[in-house]
Amino acid sequence: MEDIKIFAPATVANLSCGFDVLGCCLDNVGDEMLLRKNDLNELRITRISGQDLPMETHKNVAGVAVQALLKQLDFTQGFDIEIDKHIKAGSGIGSSAASSAGAVYGINKLLGEPFTVKELIPFAMEGERLASGNAHADNVAPALMGGFSLVRSYDPLEVLALPSPPKLRVVILHPLIEVKTKDSRAIIKQNVNLQDAITQWGNLGALVSALYVEDYELFGRSLHDKIIEPVRSILIPYFDELKQIAMESGALGFGISGSGPSVFAMCKGDEVAVSVREAMQLFYQEKGIDFDLHHSEINTQGIKII
Repeated sequence: MEDIKIFAPATVANLSCGFDVLGCCLDNVGDEMLLRKNDLNELRITRISGQDLPMETHKNVAGVAVQALLKQLDFTQGFDIEIDKHIKAGSGIGSSAASSAGAVYGINKLLGEPFTVKELIPFAMEGERLASGNAHADNVAPALMGGFSLVRSYDPLEVLALPSPPKLRVVILHPLIEVKTKDSRAIIKQNVNLQDAITQWGNLGALVSALYVEDYELFGRSLHDKIIEPVRSILIPYFDELKQIAMESGALGFGISGSGPSVFAMCKGDEVAVSVREAMQLFYQEKGIDFDLHHSEINTQGIKII
């Protein structure tokens, strides 16, 4: 195989109660990437469309992730990478993760798959380290593996695949402002109240259980964040009002996608998702705020060859 074209999906990380350990993969939102071998023994990013991002490999998350993979293999084969960015940087739906995960997935395929999909996660995390200063896996893991992912441990790294109830739908509203992950992390408190932590642990455990038994109502009741959301929500215009509107329209739960400013509403079925989407859209239009809106199933495959 000399070249490969892939779809690298957007993701929702944290899912309220799972800061840095929980994420899921979206189905119809993502980037496209073309990766091909070259004869120059050089890794190059030759084209980026859709976003103004660095072309230098050591400054681009895709380049850094691939460099980590090639270093592990002690490999000198050259590659060219073209990226069509459809996920806006700083949107909170895994823009850097899509580039990082997509790049290592594609290069791994071109090399004959020396690594399993799970083994690609640490390389993709190096792209996240460049983007945010923290090598977190809650976006790159679901992008690579599909569905829901749980990071049980970072040292050593252990990532678990979780079930995806078939009727789950995600509505994403992205206010067209940029919230950099580094800045969003900087405002998080480093010390946690014990009672809040106990509540958070209970919700995370219940959410995992809900995915296994397809209990949509329990899943919705578990989508609560006592630790991160109260701090980060101040960065998102009309967050509390959006949450109320989504819940009154039938959403199972509502929260901040990743570091924001995107917000997500989890819904059971397309009919409810459409109702939630229309209510959120009308509210932001009335407020005169520019936004993007997405409605997606859970992508259980992850990155796809196209």
